[in-house]
Amino acid sequence: MSLQESRGKIAGSLRDLFLLWADTKVSWNDPVSEKFEETVLLPMQGDLRQAASAMDQMASVLAKVKHDCE
Repeated sequence: MSLQESRGKIAGSLRDLFLLWADTKVSWNDPVSEKFEETVLLPMQGDLRQAASAMDQMASVLAKVKHDCE
């Protein structure tokens, strides 16, 4: 699996997680759920942005290495 495929899979999984979380919030809406969202789920979005950026940089480096080796 390529870095771009992995990046897409991670993004899709996070999107699915937030859709499921929206369904969960319908029945679990108290201070504990709010804290969970604030301390666990929302930081994942920032983490994904950083991971995606790193994966883009790695893909660029790997493409250059591949080109240089040909």
